[in-house]
Amino acid sequence: MMALVGGLIALILGVIGIIFWWGYFLKALMAGVPLMLILGGALATYLGIEEIKDKKASESFDTEKDDLKKEVDSLKQEINELKVKTDPEEAQS
Repeated sequence: MMALVGGLIALILGVIGIIFWWGYFLKALMAGVPLMLILGGALATYLGIEEIKDKKASESFDTEKDDLKKEVDSLKQEINELKVKTDPEEAQS
């Protein structure tokens, strides 16, 4: 209940403040909007660059993963060949 009363009082004071200080409010908007655009643009640019870096890193990871899979497969084949040479019955099971 106190939050409701406090919210209504703040709302009324805010509307009265904008009415009396409309000129100052416009000056604050004129100063604040370009600053917000600059900061928002800088943040978007930074995030875009990071996304490009992440994409390049994931592509190199995929090629490394394929190379490792090929190496594991070749090692499995070598192990099976060694099993056949030492004990042909064990390799069949």
